[in-house]
Amino acid sequence: MSATSQRVGRAFAFSTHLRGKPAPAASGGHLKPEYDAVIIGAGHNGLIAAAYLQRLGVNTAVLERRHLIGGAAVTEELIPGFKFSRASYLLSLLRPQIYKDLELKKHGLKLYLRNPYSFTPMLEEGIQGKPPRSLLLWTDMTETQKQIAQFSPKDAQAFPKYEVFMNRLASAIDPLLDSSPVDTTAFQCGSLHQRLTTLFTLKPLLQAGLILGTQLPQYYQVITGPITKVLNEWFESEPLKATLATDAVIGAMTSPYTPGSGYVLLHHVMGGLEGKKGAWGYVEGGMGALSHAIAKAAEAHGANIFTEKTVDKVQVNSNGQVQGVVLKDGTEVRSKLVLSNASPQITFLKLAPQEQLPEAFIKRISQLDTQSPVTKINVAVDKLPNFLAAPNATSGQPLPHHQCSIHLNCEDTQVLHQAFEDATKGIPSHRRRCHGSSWTQCSPSGLQRFQEHVSHRTVLRKGYCEDP
Repeated sequence: MSATSQRVGRAFAFSTHLRGKPAPAASGGHLKPEYDAVIIGAGHNGLIAAAYLQRLGVNTAVLERRHLIGGAAVTEELIPGFKFSRASYLLSLLRPQIYKDLELKKHGLKLYLRNPYSFTPMLEEGIQGKPPRSLLLWTDMTETQKQIAQFSPKDAQAFPKYEVFMNRLASAIDPLLDSSPVDTTAFQCGSLHQRLTTLFTLKPLLQAGLILGTQLPQYYQVITGPITKVLNEWFESEPLKATLATDAVIGAMTSPYTPGSGYVLLHHVMGGLEGKKGAWGYVEGGMGALSHAIAKAAEAHGANIFTEKTVDKVQVNSNGQVQGVVLKDGTEVRSKLVLSNASPQITFLKLAPQEQLPEAFIKRISQLDTQSPVTKINVAVDKLPNFLAAPNATSGQPLPHHQCSIHLNCEDTQVLHQAFEDATKGIPSHRRRCHGSSWTQCSPSGLQRFQEHVSHRTVLRKGYCEDP
């Protein structure tokens, strides 16, 4: 282990031995002055850590500064009578082993798989009295191929092969998510024992290489190259390429022409639900219900979870050993193990004693690039959006395309690239793009009022939605 890793480890990872003692009673009561482990923040990662620690008999407390748990996975009543998944809105990437170990279904987690999963209405004039086209992607391959064939029969035939190609890469990479990363410093500069130990961590990586075999160069391009280069080798129709490319740029300050954007797409096909690879789904009760299921699992083993407990700093002694935390109100909570569910910047630049950390490490943390071009807006309106390409049912009931991600301004990848260039200039996209899964809460009238506010009402009038 490098000197930097050792010092950071001393400051933040001094663990008690995981004793096999019986778990204490379920959560409740007052905050005690000492625990075996303290977790800063009750985001879903912190709650999962609490559940696993407590299962091993480590007396654990979770301290959350807000009035509710969940971090980014929360359900809140932002508008009276309307509850929203305020930040995260879909579930897929939570590791399957966590579902099993924490028995999340037993603790109330209920999922609905997303099918269809993508709807892209075209901003175009209908031909010979026909409505504008749209692209609706289903989990059923036959239905999806019918949709793609509207734009390219060749692409419809290529799509199943593309899915097999991407799923093979996801299957090879997936085990690495549960494996310890290779310590390159120890491998290069460590003792003989450290080098031998590091060799064992290479096993999952070597297994991934064997799975990919002779196609390794093509897969390497997916991980390192721009997604446009990858998709251009598979498809010719822009609506399909642009729809797929959205998963390569969403949440990232990047263009589909940027090297590395291919990995962002891979990240979106690596998940799974109910044993189905690549599946995404909605949580009944919103994403906050997921956090509450994890919290119930942790509490069932005896973890204590407290809200409105803001941690002000982590206490570390002169030897670099963690002593606990101090709350904003001055309360001290002792512990030899402190885990932080806060961001690296908050953890190491605000909560951590700076004198205990190497200057080079502090500099690296301060230089982390976390900028994003994304703004999430939750809207409560009174009707469903009525698209020219897929008119609503006379009954007013939701149709399949209302129940999936709806992509606007995704006719071609150049539109996505232009939106990126606008963002780098600090201005809104000339043609705003929406990628969301809560459109069942939108209506033409509500959308129009919002679009008027942001000055692109013409997008709705010209081709996407009927004017109310």
